[in-house]
Formats: sequence, structure tokens, C-alpha cells
Amino acid sequence: MAHRGKPTAEWRFRDRLPEEYFKPDLNPYMKLHREIGPPVLTASETAANKGKWGEAFDRPAPLHVEIGTGNGFFLAGMAARHSEFNWLGLEIRFKRVVQTARKVTKADAVGNTRVSRYNAHQLSDVFEDGEIDALYINHPDPWAKQKQANHRLLSPSFFETIGKLLKQGSIVRIKTDHLVNVDGTIDNIKGLPFDIVGRSDDIENDGAPWPDDIVTNYQRKFYKRGLPVYAIVLRRV
Repeated sequence: MAHRGKPTAEWRFRDRLPEEYFKPDLNPYMKLHREIGPPVLTASETAANKGKWGEAFDRPAPLHVEIGTGNGFFLAGMAARHSEFNWLGLEIRFKRVVQTARKVTKADAVGNTRVSRYNAHQLSDVFEDGEIDALYINHPDPWAKQKQANHRLLSPSFFETIGKLLKQGSIVRIKTDHLVNVDGTIDNIKGLPFDIVGRSDDIENDGAPWPDDIVTNYQRKFYKRGLPVYAIVLRRV
């Protein structure tokens, strides 16, 4: 899932060392994610690549970014399927960073994939304007109640930010199990440089509005329950 965040003004993400935590051994993945090496980048390494992401992969290639990698099934699958792109996954939870790294390694996609623990509300720390070629968001936390709306990732400020970071003509793919994320996206891009170029209100029965969907484990859970998974595609114009 994508990170369940706070309004941007409350966050300035910092790469805290394990010894800075009150109980550094409580979460073994905290240290492990710093020890793995490629494809994992620490937060400070991630921010250092701003404006020069080709160097992180030792090659120039279009940069495709997933926000909220979860266990890494989608990122590893897409990176293996599309080796012509550089893939970067951002995830806030230590364990999921490690899980994603393991799947990327198993998929033999380390060469064109990186994954970092970073806050999705601080994308301007990581990318220059126009640096992202494609953006993917799968199952962001819905914060379904209206009083929780300021916690949602897909906020007006988020779309304002990515409107600057995305190249003109690039695509944003959003897949979600909550209709509020689709409706909210439609409302929150008003007045911003985005067009809606595709939508599905039931991917399982109607298909995804893009040609190369990967069905994630989380997505399958909703299929088994007979619940729809929605999708919407935006183009940065």
C-alpha cells in the first residue's frame, strides 16, 4: 500500500540511524534495510540522487516510479517485464523495503531497479521538476471518512507536486480498492495539468485501462471477496 501520511507541512523526512530509535532492535528490518545494498537505497542516498537518477542505475533510461511498493510484487514484475526503464520504488515501512528488495533480486531485476524507504509526501526532496517519466500508485490507504480526508495521499497538494515532477506527456496509473480514491482524484486534479485518459470501475471483469497490468496479491484478495478494484489513468499535459 502507499504510505498513509500527514499533510506535507508536517513532514521533512530524515534518514534516522538505528541507534537514534528508542528500541533499535524492536524492528530487525530497520538495520537490515541498511545492510542489503543494491537494490536498496537509504533515504539519504535517495535524496542525493535528485536530478541525476541515471547515475543510480549506471545508465540513462526513462525513470518509472512506484509509490508504496508493498511486498514488491508489482515493482519486481514490472522491472523484469520492462528492463528498458529504470524503476524506483518508494516505501515507508522497513519490512516492505526488504521484501521488495528480495523480490527484485529473485526476478533478476537489480540492474534496473532501486527501492528506498522514503516518505511519499516529500517527493520534491527526491526529484527535480520533469524528472519522472511514469508514476504508479497501487492501493493507497483510503482514509474513507471525510474527517480523515487530510490524511489521504491523493490530495490536491500531492497532484500539484507531481504535476511539476512529471514530464509532459507522462502517465500516472492509480489502482485502488476504494472508489473514494478515484472520485477524489477527479476532484483534486481540477485546475492542474492532467487529463483523464482511462478508467475502470471493475478491473477483473472490464480489464485495466492499460495494456500491461500486473495483478498484485492485495488485488487478488478483493477478487476472492467479490469486490471490485478500480483504476484511473492520468496524463500530464
